[in-house]
Amino acid sequence: MTRAVVAFGANLGDREATIASATRALAETPGVELVAVSPVYESAAITDAGVDPDAPGYLNGVLVVETTLEPLALLDALQAIEAGHGRVRATHWGPRTLDLDLIDFGGRSSADGRLELPHPRAWQRAFVLQPWLDVDPDAVLPGRGSVAELRRAAHDEVVRR
Repeated sequence: MTRAVVAFGANLGDREATIASATRALAETPGVELVAVSPVYESAAITDAGVDPDAPGYLNGVLVVETTLEPLALLDALQAIEAGHGRVRATHWGPRTLDLDLIDFGGRSSADGRLELPHPRAWQRAFVLQPWLDVDPDAVLPGRGSVAELRRAAHDEVVRR
């Protein structure tokens, strides 16, 4: 079994229901065992142009799982859950019903056309770091360091729900 960290976010529709449903779907995925669910945080929408205070806010958090799946198989499962919840990939960093990002997979580092591990921007985002810290105070982001230290350096605002 490999421990993986999955970040979730939603800013369209019934965000709470979508996140709850997606969490159940991931927990029911063969080869995946749900280990921890973080508290939920609200954050402003981030677009290619930066923070968009007029866009609907996101609910964010992280899920920690143990899995027998390989990284791309887990990514496929995450994308199937997104699609099942109406995710449309029309605009880069656009609004979405559900976003599931594979942040860390057993400390592996890799990059190919479909998946970069660890997630390339997780180290900068309080909406990933804070909930991860809540479920694993000793977490380390490979190549970047302590999640606690990274969280102290992240400047985006998150509010616990």
